Amino acid sequence: MAAESEGTPCWADGTFGDLEGAKRFYGELLGWSYADSMPEYGDYTQAYVDGKAVAALSPPMPGQEVPSAWCLYLATPDAAATAEKIREQGGQVLVEPMQVGDFGTMVLGLDPGGTPFGVWQAGSHEGFGARTVPGAYSWAEVYTREPEKADAFFSAVFGYGVKHLEDDAIDFSLYDLGADPVLGRMKMTRDFPPQVPAHMNVYFTVADCDAAVEKAKSLGAEVRFGPMTIPYGRFASLTDPQGAVFSVIDSTTTAGEMPKISKVS
Repeated sequence: MAAESEGTPCWADGTFGDLEGAKRFYGELLGWSYADSMPEYGDYTQAYVDGKAVAALSPPMPGQEVPSAWCLYLATPDAAATAEKIREQGGQVLVEPMQVGDFGTMVLGLDPGGTPFGVWQAGSHEGFGARTVPGAYSWAEVYTREPEKADAFFSAVFGYGVKHLEDDAIDFSLYDLGADPVLGRMKMTRDFPPQVPAHMNVYFTVADCDAAVEKAKSLGAEVRFGPMTIPYGRFASLTDPQGAVFSVIDSTTTAGEMPKISKVS
């Protein structure tokens, strides 16, 4: 598998105070199996579906107190150059380019509105081994209260084209790399409590959204909204038992007409 094009979502991992609890929750919900934790990399633990890597879970770094959350990584051919672009465009670099064995090089950053994200320059680990099959990554969206800043920042750093949905009910953009969209951007409205920070909403594929939601609830998750059906699929957004936000989607169940889209840049 070749490394992904620059700006393509290529990996997701979650940081959890209770690693074993997270493994149980996502294992039961999404059918994940796990490799042995790697103590030399902070007990980083890869998750698999049918033998293909789909995500990873890890505890916080020693002495680090951070809320449980998912992180989406965007591909780059040059992590150091991307870190410089992040700073030049008004973002913050939280973790400078750091080589992770022969797996690759990572950067962690914030956009100007405070949305955390990762950058990954592939080495032996090139990213998702599977997508859009049950249990695997499907899609992600930048959730922000400062949409104009997000659109300008991500397009400048990763070269995205930006298209805006013509819908008075929501403020939503699509980021593309010349063909199909690779990432969405949603403005957080007053419906989001002020304590909910800007974040990347990562979607995992499920065969039946309603069944997945009921399963998640039985495992201690809370439903934030949904299930609801849109032209792209039937989805729901949840908070897992440790407070991490994520979504599930069945892209085979659709309804409604595709929205009109206008090109911004």
